Amino acid sequence: MGRQLKVILTTILVVVLSSGLVMAGCVSSTPTPPAPTPTPPAPAPPAPAPAPTPPVPAPAPTLPVPAPAPPAPAPAQGPEVGKLAPDFKLQSLGGQTVSLSDFRGNPVLLNFWASWCGPCRAEMPFLQEIFESKEWSGKGLIILTIDIGESPSRVKEFMESYVLSFPVLLDTDRNLALEYNIRGIPTTFFIDKDGIIQDIKIGAFSSKTEIEKRLVKIIP
Repeated sequence: MGRQLKVILTTILVVVLSSGLVMAGCVSSTPTPPAPTPTPPAPAPPAPAPAPTPPVPAPAPTLPVPAPAPPAPAPAQGPEVGKLAPDFKLQSLGGQTVSLSDFRGNPVLLNFWASWCGPCRAEMPFLQEIFESKEWSGKGLIILTIDIGESPSRVKEFMESYVLSFPVLLDTDRNLALEYNIRGIPTTFFIDKDGIIQDIKIGAFSSKTEIEKRLVKIIP
């Protein structure tokens, strides 16, 4: 009996020691380290900020360009006050061709006459005085006289006998007198530098002063 008890106790002791060793082995064994957590890659550096774009200046406001004014209509032509004096080309007593338009830019005294006309002869000295006046010639005044229907020799004889030297043009076929609607002579047209008729005198002038009073209408 004592022997059996001894065997039992020995067996129990062996079992207990074995169990302790097993337990100790479980405790003292090196623990397996956990798997390392992967390190996330470092973030890429941020892209540099773009350089600021300089502000574009706003275009200056464009003002509307006004349309050019239409050209003024040309004045009507005719032998009347306020109208453009009809142009012409005539031969002078000296044989030159003269046009009224040659004198555009100058005031013109245009006188229609004939040597057989008494009132025409009476006013000739006053026209000559105006022609010789430095006051009026200095202001650009042009004097043109138109003899109606006479020959050059007859006109030349008349001019020499009256000692006249102003320019004479020859309307031998009377066409210009018709165009200017001449109904009696002498007739005088006062034409400004733009070719516009500003005054008409039918009949003879009684003095130089009377002519000058009309000239101020074409020479300010």
